[in-house]
Amino acid sequence: MFKLSTLLFLFFAAVTYAQIKGTVSDSKGNPIAFANIYVKDTYVSTSSNDKGNYILNIKKTGSYTVLFQYLGYKTNKQVIEVLALPQILNVALVEEEIQLNEIVISKKDNPANAIIKNAINNRTDNSKKAAKYTADFYSRGIFRVKDLPKKFMGQKIDSFDEIIDSTRSGILYLSETISKITFQKPDKLKEIIIASKVSGKDNGFSFNNAASANFDFYDNTITFSANAISPIASNAFSYYKYKFEGSFFDENNQQINKIKVIPRRNTEPVFEGYIYIAEDSWAIYAIDLSITGAQIQNPTLNKLTLKQNFSYNNATKTWIKNAQTLDFNAGIFAFKFNGGFNYVYSNFEFPEQFAKKTFGNEVLSFEKNANKKDDDYWNKARPMPLTDEQNSDYLKKDALQTKKKSIKYLDSIDKKRNKFEFGDVLFGYTYQNSIKKYSLSYKSPLASTVFNTVQGWNASLAVSCSKYNNEERTFKDVDVILQYGFGDKKFRPTFTYKQKFNNIDKTLVTISAGNRVSQFNKSNPISNFVNEISTLFFKDNYIKLYEKNFAEIGFSKEVTNGLFVGVNAEYAQRKPLFNTSSYSPISSNKVYLANNPVIENDYSNPGIVSSNIVKLSIDAKVSFGQKYFSRPNGKYNVPNDTYPTLNMFYEKGLAASATTLNYDLVALALTQTRTLANKGELNYIIKAGTFFNANAISFVDYKHFNGNQTHIGQSSNYTNVFNLLPYYATSTDKAFFEVHAEHNDNGFVMNKIPLLNKLKSQLVLGFHNLAVTNRQPYQEFTVGLDNLGFGKFRLFRFDYVRSYQNGYRGDGFVFGLKFLSALE
Repeated sequence: MFKLSTLLFLFFAAVTYAQIKGTVSDSKGNPIAFANIYVKDTYVSTSSNDKGNYILNIKKTGSYTVLFQYLGYKTNKQVIEVLALPQILNVALVEEEIQLNEIVISKKDNPANAIIKNAINNRTDNSKKAAKYTADFYSRGIFRVKDLPKKFMGQKIDSFDEIIDSTRSGILYLSETISKITFQKPDKLKEIIIASKVSGKDNGFSFNNAASANFDFYDNTITFSANAISPIASNAFSYYKYKFEGSFFDENNQQINKIKVIPRRNTEPVFEGYIYIAEDSWAIYAIDLSITGAQIQNPTLNKLTLKQNFSYNNATKTWIKNAQTLDFNAGIFAFKFNGGFNYVYSNFEFPEQFAKKTFGNEVLSFEKNANKKDDDYWNKARPMPLTDEQNSDYLKKDALQTKKKSIKYLDSIDKKRNKFEFGDVLFGYTYQNSIKKYSLSYKSPLASTVFNTVQGWNASLAVSCSKYNNEERTFKDVDVILQYGFGDKKFRPTFTYKQKFNNIDKTLVTISAGNRVSQFNKSNPISNFVNEISTLFFKDNYIKLYEKNFAEIGFSKEVTNGLFVGVNAEYAQRKPLFNTSSYSPISSNKVYLANNPVIENDYSNPGIVSSNIVKLSIDAKVSFGQKYFSRPNGKYNVPNDTYPTLNMFYEKGLAASATTLNYDLVALALTQTRTLANKGELNYIIKAGTFFNANAISFVDYKHFNGNQTHIGQSSNYTNVFNLLPYYATSTDKAFFEVHAEHNDNGFVMNKIPLLNKLKSQLVLGFHNLAVTNRQPYQEFTVGLDNLGFGKFRLFRFDYVRSYQNGYRGDGFVFGLKFLSALE
């Protein structure tokens, strides 16, 4: 019985993975990379690799008509009788003779314009023909480094020495996936990964997926880091000029028109290259287009090239995309990268309707043991053969992985990495045990010394221990911070324990206790760096601090898809603080303000009265329409920008040192980032809340709003800050309503303005409103330029702000330093 079942298995395996294979070359014998190969009038297809080799998986022996296509070459039709498998079929393609009709091309009579207009007019109908389908999907991704420097900014770069060659070039990442996809336009997708392979990682799961490959030129825009305009978009003539290059006839005697796509303005998110349109149906036959990184607001990207091939099915009278390549080259500083993705679609089916529960919030999932497929499976199943370079990379990294998993290797790496040097005393040190998966580290006080007027110069010694599981994406962290203020001569220790239990619902527990100096606004609107510069060099000590002895415990998790809940309980003893230092390196008669958030010139009275309190808070977040990827090592959420996110918050002050300090706070917030096709991005936050039984609570417990008096912006957008508002002038213990909105044009306007388009900047328009009980409403209107900088470094933003409160209040400028958030 065992032998019979084994024979049956081998028979069905042979049927399932029957193959026609060979090489596609030109008339001179040069290999043709990424040629389109498919069985006529079917959706069995594949693509050649960059050495011209191909594998076409068929169901059984018999007679087949196989078509070989490549842009610029005549389609080669081969009728073969497959008697034995695998069947070897090598093909040479000859150059296509593009016919250019004897037509006088003028601005008034351009045949390319007529063809594109027909393509635009028939765009919706052609798109509907592939609006619903199931298919087999294959993806391969590769990233290479070229001429990697040995040092950067004085630091050795040796992490990749074992995988790059003597020229310091080589493959950094290579992966493949095979999956089944179910798709319905515009955005319903279900993908099941059957096989996944990552070079050098036997437990790795590739991030290649069909969602990231869905570039549909029948849509008005193509989604990259900024939306690019399709050459057949409804408004395409506003962005492109076209040139008729000629036409040819395919194997079905259908006329194919070759159209050169020419940007009207190279500063806009537009393509350059060729689009091929079939006569009469006006469907896309092929795409060969490029776009630069600057055009799609990605300065590290130099150029991206996208190619698509479509096959025609006589039975269904439709053109269907069956192959796609995405190539790129990028670089920053001395680092240069290139690579790309190859995608093959095959075995399409077009149901008239899907069952109601076909699509859900789970967009992607993996079959069990998807990453455990052996070489025999991959050699038979992958529709595109590996190149010698890729085969070599798999072999080299698999051997290297075995080596890296050995205790001897891990121990040797740790000994090298853990070597203690004199500089570690000054700047910090980390000890790592890769076998037991834990690390110990400390951060030197020299690296954390800052100044404020309350503590004077203060420094922290931070010690941490972490136990981690990279495969499960879980951890346990213990952090101890010992801070000393040289101005107030006060030692303040804090202890924090964090544990992430899993990467599915991301259950996280945090326990902390100690003594710390805190801003009255727990959002920390002033960073330590900005406060230090503002204080020392301008004597503007805007930060206001109090002392807190505390113990708290927090718990958070995703209860169900899109619903996140957090609970926090805290005991706190709050004490007022006064300035202890008047130090400044500048000579000025200006005096530091008092550490009193309400009356900044009151140096005698404390900002708050000492108090004790227990707080309980519950917050919930609902991410409407959220999709997710289910991976064996976790759940990865994909927000849906069609809908806003709702945040709900309740805080209860109880068991205070005085009953008047007890209170209730209820608040709601709506947030959304909405992409507006190629016209930019809209961000907004709407907040509202109110206090109950809060007539005499501590100023610490007030609702504080994120102001800014430093004129320095510290975030990528300003939808959670008032640009000119004093930090505590509008703090309240009553009802409040807050609105922030920004529209970033992503270059839509700026790219069209002569000279200014050379800046490659983005126009940002903003509105901010604050309504608080018993106060006049406060508004700000802003206009600014984002994405400012030099070359690939776009780290700055500049805004003009005008404020109103019962009439015009004032104006000013905000200089944005988006990298500051990374320094904290």
